[in-house]
Amino acid sequence: MANDIDTVAYDMADGIARLRFNRPDKRNAMSPALNRAMMEALDELEFRDDVGVLVLTGEGSAWTAGMDLKEYVRETEAKGLKGTRSAQRESYGWWRRLRWYQKPTIAMVNGWCFGGGYGPLFACDLAFSADEAKFGLSEINWGILPGGGATKVAVELLPFRKAMYHAMPGEPIDGKTAADWGLVNKSLPLAQLKDRVVQVAKALLEKNPVAMKATKDAIHPVGAMGYDDAEDYLVRAQEAANSYDNDGRKEGLRQFIDEKSYKPGLGAYDKTRG
Repeated sequence: MANDIDTVAYDMADGIARLRFNRPDKRNAMSPALNRAMMEALDELEFRDDVGVLVLTGEGSAWTAGMDLKEYVRETEAKGLKGTRSAQRESYGWWRRLRWYQKPTIAMVNGWCFGGGYGPLFACDLAFSADEAKFGLSEINWGILPGGGATKVAVELLPFRKAMYHAMPGEPIDGKTAADWGLVNKSLPLAQLKDRVVQVAKALLEKNPVAMKATKDAIHPVGAMGYDDAEDYLVRAQEAANSYDNDGRKEGLRQFIDEKSYKPGLGAYDKTRG
């Protein structure tokens, strides 16, 4: 993919789209142009038949160092409140879009992930990091609080004391610590990161895509619900998914009960036969 200033790029192989922050000279800092390009790329990839999983990663030594302080903050604020609100809508918009994306999404954090980068990090369904990566809420170091949802991400993913310690001193942590704290699923050496992410992506590709989307959509809201409300919501969500792809569900049951060709706890049914 190419856009006017190539702030975003992607490639595809075997059902996996690798979408990349593409400002390596700026540690992939997010500018208004990059945010617009990301929304365009997400639009283009979401319903393609040859895309089953989306991996979000960065070119060079960074995932994203957060917001570009010159372009996003200083130049945007120079345009007044209208400019600020416009830039916020563009950035928060594609993070929100990613959070509810049609396909499974994986953050492959290859390097720096700071500040505003916590928005897309949280929006991805799964996250894997290089041990060498650096994570940080550095906003306190230049006199503001972690905005743009970053504070919410810290509180959502981390225990209270770790969230406080992460935000208040402004010290970075490495990938191993990020995994231990819960910011990512797993951390491993950079040389092994891509292979592990591809392995996980291929496992996701084997699953029923309707059930996968329904599962993603179910997990997001139930955390804020009481048990009874969540139970009722999930009954309705399952019924809605069945109404859209009941044949897939029946085929999975047939292969398990009648053929005994797979075990649900150990693998997926063959969706190519549904």
